[in-house]
Amino acid sequence: MLSVTVSLPLFPLNSVLYPGLVLPLNVFEDRYRRLVADLEAQPEDVPRRFGVVAIRDGSEAAPVASSGNEAAGAAAGFGKDLTRSLYPVGCVAEIASVQTLGDGSSELISSGTTRFRVLAIDATGPYLTAEVEELPEQRGDGAGALAAGVARAFRTYQQRLAGARESTLTALQELPDDPSVLSYLVAAATVADTAVKQRLLEAPDTAARLSAELELLRREIAVLRELPSLPAVELTRKAPSPN
Repeated sequence: MLSVTVSLPLFPLNSVLYPGLVLPLNVFEDRYRRLVADLEAQPEDVPRRFGVVAIRDGSEAAPVASSGNEAAGAAAGFGKDLTRSLYPVGCVAEIASVQTLGDGSSELISSGTTRFRVLAIDATGPYLTAEVEELPEQRGDGAGALAAGVARAFRTYQQRLAGARESTLTALQELPDDPSVLSYLVAAATVADTAVKQRLLEAPDTAARLSAELELLRREIAVLRELPSLPAVELTRKAPSPN
């Protein structure tokens, strides 16, 4: 667990990371090569962690992720006020593996662990760092009942996207029982813009997140019901992979 406050290197992305979800990255920019090198140089018993924050506004974000993640990040191009260019709540990512390629770039596999709020950003180094505080995970009232409703709505939502293919219907039965884990998986798997996904990350507790997801899913299901057909959506072919 994080302490009350801690300093973390920041990795701005054009996507939102949630606790428990896997994040593959292809890192090739010099600033992020340096970030990875610094993390790898730490003692083996020190977790290799960095903070992922979503970009709210930035004009020079260069691609830094592959393997199905359309993410982007940059320490430059956000203007003078970084706090306005980056969302204030992010997620700690802990590196599970690093593969350095022949051209000096790296393929990372990491996973989200803990939400945090950014208190201050330091842009004086080779990459952004931030002083952050951990955000506790709270269940909230009615999380269990809401989870059951979200699970049903999520299955219907994916059925609509997938055209109710038999293989997909089978996969959809395998949803986590834990309301918090379910809330983050659904947040990651639902097709929505960054602002919506960020609001789900920032929800004050699991119940609030599930309630927002239930409203979102019902709205999306109603829209999908009116559409005569949809192209295949990749995320419906397999369930997202929680850590």
